[in-house]
Amino acid sequence: MSSKGDILKRIKLNQPTEAAELPDLNLLGSEQFDVLETYKTVLKGIGGDPVEVADYNEIINYIKSNYNLDKRVITTLPELSEIASLDWKTVDPHSLQDVELTVVKAHFGVAENSGLWVTDDILGQRVAPFIAQYLAIIVHKKDLVRTMQQAYQRIGNMEYGFGTFIAGPSKTADIEQSLVLGAHGARGLIVFLLD
Repeated sequence: MSSKGDILKRIKLNQPTEAAELPDLNLLGSEQFDVLETYKTVLKGIGGDPVEVADYNEIINYIKSNYNLDKRVITTLPELSEIASLDWKTVDPHSLQDVELTVVKAHFGVAENSGLWVTDDILGQRVAPFIAQYLAIIVHKKDLVRTMQQAYQRIGNMEYGFGTFIAGPSKTADIEQSLVLGAHGARGLIVFLLD
């Protein structure tokens, strides 16, 4: 018998007879830390920009000041119709190739990794956050959780066709270990932290 076969045989013979009780994972989210400050610090560390805002008017003013509104800006939020198009949700996804900025809202965010949970019902089209040059995501400060364990509890039995966590701009360092932003998605991410 080969060494590999011998190892597999021994593993098979040494299986536990009773299933072990699963550990209590509630302990993992019990650390006390400032959720908002941790979220902002982690987001900055992975290349994103946190911007605290009180209302949608502040978001509109920020976008007007920092983005070229002559280029294509899309959103799913009627509150931003003054600066962004709302009539793109049923178009051919290929027609979104020239989008400069996409603005969507997240269900919630996770402080430990700055991930934002988004699903197809709030994205308009699944491709929207990935095809734009820049991405802005709005999340309420009260909707930030500490850990991924708490995030998964929050997702629970939610029904959705597509869901993903987005954290920071698209990045890769696969080629010559040089960090490249926007390799396969948005080159920049702004997270509007709404009161």
